[in-house]
Amino acid sequence: MIVLHYTAMQSAEAALERLCDPEVEVSAHYLICEKGTVFQMVAEDMRAWHAGAGRWGEVSDVNSRSIGIELANRGDHPFSEPQMAALEGLMAGIMARWNIAPERVIGHSDMAPGRKIDPGSRFDWQRLALRGLSVWPVGAKTGDFWQDAAAFGYPVGDVSEAALLDAFRLRFRPAARGPLAKEDVALMADLAKRWPIAPISV
Repeated sequence: MIVLHYTAMQSAEAALERLCDPEVEVSAHYLICEKGTVFQMVAEDMRAWHAGAGRWGEVSDVNSRSIGIELANRGDHPFSEPQMAALEGLMAGIMARWNIAPERVIGHSDMAPGRKIDPGSRFDWQRLALRGLSVWPVGAKTGDFWQDAAAFGYPVGDVSEAALLDAFRLRFRPAARGPLAKEDVALMADLAKRWPIAPISV
C-alpha cells in the first residue's frame, strides 16, 4: 500500500528535521516539499514509522505493509502544483515497482478514522484518480453503507460510526455535513462494488 500524509508543520525543513530525529520515533519513506523537491529518508523495502495504530482491511500493522509519503502542508491550504506533480511522478514509479493497485493508495485518515485527518480536505484525490493513481466513486443505486465500507477496507467496528463517516467524507465528500445521506451510501456502494478489499502484497 501507499499511505499519504501531510506534515502539519510550518515548513518542509522543520518536517525533515523531525522525521530524521531518532528520538521522535516517527519516519516516512518520502517527504515532498511545496516546491516539488522529493526527499527519500527510508528505503522502500524497509519499514518506516508513519502510520501508527489503525487498520486497512485485514492489515493491522500498516507500517510493515506500506510506503509512507509525507507532503509538506499545514493542512489549511491547497497543495501546490509542483508538489502534486512530484507526488504523481513518485507514486507512478512506486506503484510500478511494487505492483500496487490504485485502490491500495489511501490516506492516513482512511486507516485511522477519528485519530488522523491527513492528508485533509484540501487534498485532490480526484486528480490522482484521473491519472490512475487512486480511485474515485461515481455512485451506485443502493447499498449498506457500513457493510460496503468494510468491503472497501475501512476499519468498521474499530472506531465509532461517526468517525468512520467523517473519514469517508473527508476524502470523497469534504463539504458534506450531518447524518448519513443517500449520497454517502451510493458512493460507498460503488467503492465496494468496483474495488473490494483483497490480499495485499505490499
